[in-house]
Amino acid sequence: MKYIFLEVDPVDTKVIQAHFPDAVIVHEALSGTELVKACRDADVVSCFIYSPFTKDVITKLPKLKLLCTRSVGTNHIDRAACDAQGIRICNVPDYGSHVIAEHVFALLLSALRHISVADKRVEEGQFDYHGLRGMALRGKTIGIVGTGKIGTRAAEMALGFGMRVIAVDQCRVLELEKRGVLYTDIETLERESDIITLHVPLLPETEHMINAASIKRMKQGVIIVNTARGELIDSAALLEGLKFGKVARALLDVLEHEKDVAWNQELVSHPNVIVTPHIAFYADQSMERMYEDCFASIEEYTKGKPLSHEVKDEKKVCDLPGVRKA
Repeated sequence: MKYIFLEVDPVDTKVIQAHFPDAVIVHEALSGTELVKACRDADVVSCFIYSPFTKDVITKLPKLKLLCTRSVGTNHIDRAACDAQGIRICNVPDYGSHVIAEHVFALLLSALRHISVADKRVEEGQFDYHGLRGMALRGKTIGIVGTGKIGTRAAEMALGFGMRVIAVDQCRVLELEKRGVLYTDIETLERESDIITLHVPLLPETEHMINAASIKRMKQGVIIVNTARGELIDSAALLEGLKFGKVARALLDVLEHEKDVAWNQELVSHPNVIVTPHIAFYADQSMERMYEDCFASIEEYTKGKPLSHEVKDEKKVCDLPGVRKA
């Protein structure tokens, strides 16, 4: 059986070789003909989010039987094409929800307490706090869009900061409600939140959920945080909101067309925008978990066991322990 691992950091090479000494390891992301060429003879492929397995690619991989993405989302994989060809897909449902939630507050604290500006000022020899008055989180209202694993962790952290937490989701987490999180509708969340943070998957119904109309409903000076998927936000509408001051700050770990620097230049260069290059997930614990779950899926497949993390088209249900339907 031939294994190929794509988009592997050099530092993680030995981890893979310890489990699969004969695996082909590719450090960069591939696409199109290069992706087909690399994976043509593979039985099992492990990828990340920047190698797009389109229908055209998948139909040219007759040997492929298992595609393991080291991510939660599968937007880079044509699942219908995989189903048609009998290719099974596994993901990593929770490689570090707390890590991504922590990044939300890393962005918030860095921006609202002017950390980078203050650091640069001191480096330049000016030890002076004037003009660097920050904004406290305590007492502010944070709106959490999506209370899955990541959104739940973000809500817990926000409660720890003494914030008022409101949320929107199809399924309400009972423990969060017990702790004071108020579930509401998206329009109310948009009107009442000082800070809005996004934690939903990219689906047809969530694409551009932050748009000109939704921004118009928001508070003057709202802060928008996105560590989920760039396409959740209409970038043009966000830029307009920033230009006219409706949006005070945009704190982004993801962008539309992430690799197209020119397309995003005006947004990322705006003085009230902070962008990190999709690093919210990128921490020691989360990377270990990514590979552990990926290896486990491959082992289950090779031994003919049920795949614990197989991606299926099951609709989200809210009758599980700890949640209820909104």
